[in-house]
Amino acid sequence: MPTKSAPPANRQFADYCCDLLSTQGPCVPKRMFGGWGIAIDGMTLAIIADVGGGEKLWLKGDEEARARFEAAGCERFTYQMKDRLASMGYYTAPEEAMDSQDAMRPWAQLALECALRARVAKPSKAAAKRAPARKPAAKASRKSPQASAKAKR
Repeated sequence: MPTKSAPPANRQFADYCCDLLSTQGPCVPKRMFGGWGIAIDGMTLAIIADVGGGEKLWLKGDEEARARFEAAGCERFTYQMKDRLASMGYYTAPEEAMDSQDAMRPWAQLALECALRARVAKPSKAAAKRAPARKPAAKASRKSPQASAKAKR
């Protein structure tokens, strides 16, 4: 029996948002969790998600940028987990910024700065693979000192 799935996120809106954010570099929209992620140079600086009330552009934020987003009346991205409300470091774009590249430019720059800080703060997967593996602590031998001496010969 076929199941009903959520309608796909609007590609036209994703392309429009990429155009708005493109003052910071070439944007790439990518399907992500039923919405879109928008990245520049592999860094996600925005997402498009429907969190009750239609698709919205959510810009990357962090503690350093939080006051600026809040002063502009931007909402923080929140969602319901099993027994609690959770949030992510994304904020709605100010309404007036959705009108043009010029209006979006300072917000796009702020989101890219937050994405850059996040990249620096988090080691890459490649760096983690290159890191030397820790050797487990040597286990105490239960062999007698004579048996250990024989094994060394």
